[in-house]
Amino acid sequence: MKCIVDKLRIQQRLAPEEYRTLLTMRDPQDVDYLMTQAREVAQQQFGRGIYLRGLIELTNVCRNDCLYCGIRRSNGHVLRYTLTREQVLACCEQGYEIGFRTFVLQGGEWGEERSTWIADLVSDIRTRWPDCAITLSLGEHPRETYSLWKEAGADRYLLRHETHNERLYSLLHPEGLTIRHRLQCLDWLKKLGYQVGTGIMVGSPFQSLKSIVEDIQYLVDFRPHMIGIGPFIPQHDTPFARFPAGSVAMTARLYAVLRLAMPSALIPSTTAMASLSPDGRLRGILAGANVVMPNLSPEDNRKQYALYDNKAALGAESAQGVKGLADELATIGYHIDWSRGDHPNKKQAE
Repeated sequence: MKCIVDKLRIQQRLAPEEYRTLLTMRDPQDVDYLMTQAREVAQQQFGRGIYLRGLIELTNVCRNDCLYCGIRRSNGHVLRYTLTREQVLACCEQGYEIGFRTFVLQGGEWGEERSTWIADLVSDIRTRWPDCAITLSLGEHPRETYSLWKEAGADRYLLRHETHNERLYSLLHPEGLTIRHRLQCLDWLKKLGYQVGTGIMVGSPFQSLKSIVEDIQYLVDFRPHMIGIGPFIPQHDTPFARFPAGSVAMTARLYAVLRLAMPSALIPSTTAMASLSPDGRLRGILAGANVVMPNLSPEDNRKQYALYDNKAALGAESAQGVKGLADELATIGYHIDWSRGDHPNKKQAE
């Protein structure tokens, strides 16, 4: 087993059956060896600093009806909101004073009628805080819209592909959304010069080990600058309400595999990890993750952005809890890195 881990660290890719072996191994010593190797690689690339991203949940209005998502269009129990320009800028101001140098504007997928509004907002943030990175996570849009936002000053874009398997994608999404178009959007974003992030849900309904291996192969071939992976967590107002949550342990194992395959990738220990387990965030970091995304959104809106049940948005998961986060990281020998936290190959990415 150690030979396979060593091979991945050296060659940065494996055959499908070798990925499968790493995902199914049971010996605790083998698992620990995988985690140790991933940690070493992450520390070689980034030291023991953990980058912060200030998350601003722009809106819970969405035109899509994805079966797993709590803010899906047909969920009539959601109290919808959209932050004003002034509210977003106030979040950025607060975050900047705390020390954040990356802002992530995330939200449900709007129609193109709001694309200019987003561009103007990005331009405002770029003008006011020119030393900060701006990340968008706003779903699928035409290439022209992505180009508009890039020209306005956006640096990064997060668009999880969720699953590379076409059949599974169709089971998770409504008719009209296809994995082919999602992958086309990711290609556009990369060619436009964004630092691009993508990733999957772990343990989503109908997911198989085979499909996870397909996802690893896609990620290794596409080589995103950021990899966003979190365990599936059901939301009570969706068709998948009764499905079990994904596994923190399997998610951490995927962090480790992908860290060895892509040493310089920016890998968040996601909010879903902390939502499922009190030590989930730290387990992610000890598996090679190097990013945390505290919530900068107005507190009144955080519960309304309920993609899944029991989402962690306070304490160390909030911008107000950065001191607690720093203390938590210190318990495992890590610290906050207050820089923008760009991908090491930023010039190549652009």
